[in-house]
Amino acid sequence: MTPKTIPAPAAVRPGALVASGSPRGFAENVRHYLTQRPRQLPSRYLYDDLGSALFEAICRLPWYPLTRAEMHLLGAHAREILDPRVTAIVELGPGSGVKLSALLAGAGSDRGHLDLHLVDVSGSALAEATRTLEAHRDVRIVPHRATYEVGLERVAGARSEPGRRLALFLGSNIGNFDPPGRDAFLRTMRAPLAPGDALLLGVDLVKPVPDLLLAYDDPLGVTAAFNLNLLDRINRELEGDFDLHGFAHRARWNEAHTRIEMHLESFRRQRIHVRGADLAFVMEPDETIWTESSYKYRPPDIITMLERAGFAVRSQWIDPVDRFALTLAEAL
Repeated sequence: MTPKTIPAPAAVRPGALVASGSPRGFAENVRHYLTQRPRQLPSRYLYDDLGSALFEAICRLPWYPLTRAEMHLLGAHAREILDPRVTAIVELGPGSGVKLSALLAGAGSDRGHLDLHLVDVSGSALAEATRTLEAHRDVRIVPHRATYEVGLERVAGARSEPGRRLALFLGSNIGNFDPPGRDAFLRTMRAPLAPGDALLLGVDLVKPVPDLLLAYDDPLGVTAAFNLNLLDRINRELEGDFDLHGFAHRARWNEAHTRIEMHLESFRRQRIHVRGADLAFVMEPDETIWTESSYKYRPPDIITMLERAGFAVRSQWIDPVDRFALTLAEAL
C-alpha cells in the first residue's frame, strides 16, 4: 500500500492531540495515529535516546550526503552567516553539536560572547551537544529539553541579551513537515524573532531518485534499525507486543509530492496489542505504518516559503554535487 494523495503523517502538523513530549501524549497519539488509514506514527517519536544515536550514525554513512554537504557549506560561509552583531544562537535539534561547532570554528576568533540555546526532546543528544560545544571559548550553553514549539516559547520568554539572534534549523528537518505544517512551523519560528534577527535553514534538494532511495535504505541497515526502533520503543514504554521480525523497513519516492516516505510493512496478518495506549488492532499482509516523510525542494521554492512566513532571504548557498542548500533569511 503506497499512499499517493493523502498528506504526510499528521504528527508534524500543529495541533497534536496532546502535548506529545509527555508520556500521556505518547500513548494518546500512538492510539490516535495507529487507527488512521493509512496507519501512521508521529515522526518525532523516532528520536528517543537510541533513535537519536542511530540517526547520528546515519549521518555518517557514505550514502547519506546531507550532513557532509551541510558541514561543507557551514564551514565555507561561517563568517557570512555569523554576523558580529549576533549575541545568541537558538538551534532546534542540535544532534551531537558538530554543525554548530563547525559554524563557530569557521567564524574565527573575532566574534563576541554567544548564548547558545539548544532545543531537543532527547536528553542524551542535549548532553552530547553540550559536551561538544563546551570546547569553544566565550559561550554560555543553555539546553532546553522540549519539543521545538515549547523550546521556542521558552527562549522567547528568556530574551534579555542585546544584539541579534540567529535561529538554526538544519539537517533538512523542515522536510519532515507537510506543506501546511511547514508553513505554520516557519511562522512559529518567526514569532519569537525581532526584526533583524536571522534564520539559517538547511534544506535537501530534489536529486536523482536512486540516490534518494539509497540514502533512506542504506546497505548496512542502519536506517531500517532507526525505523524499527519506533516499534520497540512502543513495546518498552507502552507495553506493546510488536514483533519486530514481522515488519520490514520500506523507503518510497512519491513523485507527485516530491518526498521520500518511510514505512514499516507487515509481512503477515498479525494482531497487535498496546496496553499502555488501550489499543488492539490487526495488520494485514503488506499493510504499512507510515512513520516519516522527507520532502525535497528546489531552491526557488525555499525562498518563496520563507517570504510567506515573514522573512527576507539574504543569501543562499548550494552544494552542486550533493544538492543541498543553506538559506540565510532575515526576520522582517
